[in-house]
Parts: sequence; C-alpha cells; structure tokens
Amino acid sequence: MKIERLIAAVAFVAALAVSPALAQTRPAAATPQTGAALPESKIALIYSDAFLDPKTGIARFNTALSTLNREFQPRQTELQQLQQKIQQLNDEVEKTKGVAEPRALQTKVDQLEQWNKDLKRKGEDAQSAYTKRRGEIFAPLEDDIKKNLEAFAKQRGINVIIDGSQVPVVYAADSIDVTRAFINDFNSKNPATASITPPK
Repeated sequence: MKIERLIAAVAFVAALAVSPALAQTRPAAATPQTGAALPESKIALIYSDAFLDPKTGIARFNTALSTLNREFQPRQTELQQLQQKIQQLNDEVEKTKGVAEPRALQTKVDQLEQWNKDLKRKGEDAQSAYTKRRGEIFAPLEDDIKKNLEAFAKQRGINVIIDGSQVPVVYAADSIDVTRAFINDFNSKNPATASITPPK
C-alpha cells in the first residue's frame, strides 16, 4: 500500500512539473522580410587534377614540366652515373672480400664511403634546387590560372567555384562541372609556347 502511494505521489509531482511547460504557447515563427530579395547564386565545380593531364590538361603545365625536367637532366644523369659507380665498387668489394689484400680492400671501402656521402649531398642539393626552380616556373602559371579562373567565373555569372580535387564531393550534377570548359578556355587564351623565365 505504501508503494502505491509513493508511485501516485511521484506521478503527481511529475504532472505538476510538466504542466507549466505544456501551458506555454509557442512563439510565432519569424517571418522573413519581403522587401529584400536574396541574390541568385550559381555554384560550379572544377577538378584541378585534370589540369595536369598530359593530353587533355592545361598545355602550359606540360611545357613547364618538360622545361624543368630538361634543365635538371644533367644532374639526374650525374647522380645515376655515381650510383652505378657505387654499385660496381660495392660488388667488387663483396667479391674480393676474402682474397684481397686488407689494405687494398680498405682503400676501396673508404672510396665507397666517400662516394656514398657525395651521392647523398649531391642528391639533397639537386632536390633543393629542383624544388626552388619548380616554384619559379610554376608560380607565374598558377597566378595566371587563378586570374583566368576568376575571369571565367565572372563571365558566366558563377559566384562560387569548388575544387572537387581538394574537397570531397558527395554528389554534383554534371551540369555544374566546368573543368573541361575552363581548360579549353585557358588553353585558347594561353598557348603552350608562353615563355618561361630562365634560371638565375
């Protein structure tokens, strides 16, 4: 009997606590102002990865990349030749370990260590120079692309362009993808033969 009274008392207190909340009226939803019309927005999607395609991408990218690789081909060849010399000397040391005179063997091991140091240093220098030169070559091209993309968007009344290569896109209709149209527009206005500043 006491349990029944306790349950009834709890139910009564709960009903008293909830009743003021139920008695309140909901505030009216704010009505939008009718005087100011929202501007129409046009969003487009572009895939910047397509700019790099050797056949269908931006032609100046390929020209710039070819120029960069051509400039660094001598260093690449030098590093490959040094790597081959190291491999040959290493093979020779391994073959003659048991039969060669210790002093002659040590001379070859010392030479091997020196060549490995040279290879590492020259490789780091080449990588650093390549990165710097790449920035010098591609920075003006990237600026041109940004300017052209902005002009392209303004011509077509596009308010926002989202790069689908940088941001995951769950769904986008094909009609808002302007990648091919932009690449064609850019290539027509910026021929691949545009000059590249020589190295300093």
